[in-house]
Amino acid sequence: MWASQPRRKDHCGKERYMSVANRAESLREVDLFSDCSKKELQHIARKAEQVDFTAGDNIVEEGSGGAMAGYAFVIVHGTAVVRRNGRKVAEIGPGESIGEMALFDDGPRTASVVAATDMETIMLSRRELKGIIDSTPSVAHKLLSELAGRLRKANRKLYG
Repeated sequence: MWASQPRRKDHCGKERYMSVANRAESLREVDLFSDCSKKELQHIARKAEQVDFTAGDNIVEEGSGGAMAGYAFVIVHGTAVVRRNGRKVAEIGPGESIGEMALFDDGPRTASVVAATDMETIMLSRRELKGIIDSTPSVAHKLLSELAGRLRKANRKLYG
């Protein structure tokens, strides 16, 4: 699905893989999941996967849909460049997310994101999140609250 997916190696050359606890702690740093309880974060973390990218890998492409549209990523290590209409609009790093709108609808990607450095991410699919919400409705309430806050902030920015 993505370019290269080598596992990270430590200084001894052994493969590293994030535990569920480490994934849960990384998710806590992301605004979208920051109000979730430890138990809820662990539930989400069990459904998420570690996905690594090398510098130059395309993570998501503006306007794309289909199979790639249903995934979001949380950056654990490394940085990425975000472009809209070919113009750099941001550089993002640990604790920030890529493509979180894809967790909620089938719309096309609103920006392209390319790994600026080697990256370690946590990937969550829309399908998995829907299952989590079905089994743990309190997660939906917390996510909706965060999304409403984002919408209010965007409205203030646009309309004063």
